[in-house]
Amino acid sequence: MRHGKLTPAALRKYGFITSFLAVPVLLYVVFVVWQYIQAFQISFTNSRGISPKFDYVGFDNFTQLFQDDVFWAAVRHHVVLLLAMPLITIAIALFFSFLLNLGGGQRNGRMVGVPGSAFYKIVFFFPQVLAVAIVGVLFQAILRPDKAGVFNSALGAVGIDPVGWLIAPGLALWTIIGVMVWQAVGFYVVLFSAGMATIPKDVFEAASLDGAGRFTLFFKITIPLLWDTLQVGWVYLGIAAFDGFALVQVLSVDRGGPDNATTVLPLEIWRNAFTYSKYGVASAMGVALFFMTLTFAVLTLRVTRRERIEF
Repeated sequence: MRHGKLTPAALRKYGFITSFLAVPVLLYVVFVVWQYIQAFQISFTNSRGISPKFDYVGFDNFTQLFQDDVFWAAVRHHVVLLLAMPLITIAIALFFSFLLNLGGGQRNGRMVGVPGSAFYKIVFFFPQVLAVAIVGVLFQAILRPDKAGVFNSALGAVGIDPVGWLIAPGLALWTIIGVMVWQAVGFYVVLFSAGMATIPKDVFEAASLDGAGRFTLFFKITIPLLWDTLQVGWVYLGIAAFDGFALVQVLSVDRGGPDNATTVLPLEIWRNAFTYSKYGVASAMGVALFFMTLTFAVLTLRVTRRERIEF
């Protein structure tokens, strides 16, 4: 490039890159961006989804939304999910990742994981290969409220009465959160293990030689050096907390019950669109969910931002 002008070689290079990007970008605009634009448009209409005819109703759908107790119940459940699911998942995944990569201490002058680490990584990752619907059906059997359920059968063996894991309003949401954590932990064990693999072993070995114990290695060295990966994991888990549709749909009583104790916004979007044919209201919920997710991601990246540690 000379005097701000592209040379023929540069033009050929950028033309080659553009030829590869043009089709994927076009597909993304058509099937993703345009659908968001349409959702915003439909949220201002009284569309029922069964006819191309509709009227614009302004902010009526949003007004109806903010006066709906079920909508606010779903929002409260998302707040609980945002606080509990990422925190529990990251804590468990970090603990296991540390054990599998550094928990074995020094062996032949090198930091290693606990015996059998390679096998444990496969075991922890196994839930990720199962479809969400399969996980839901599996835990339906495990969490049955009678003695035929796996958990209640184990409790009955020690003389404890069956627990209504999914039918008790105060317990159902936390039970589903537990299933979400069980399914997610394996992925983040692998993610954090990959992050730990990028940290030079010399850092841990030097700290260990200086007398640092596992507690110090974990909190003073591993977490600070893994902060960028933790930040990404928190955002991913937060976005997952705004979803939860499939597991709630399969596991909950009456799809979001009992008494709306487990309902979430994606489930209410589905219900309004495909059960009540209120596509305008469903789209308004989708727009609200979009801004909630976007706000969460921006605030999380902003609040958790810190100076990058070079090593």
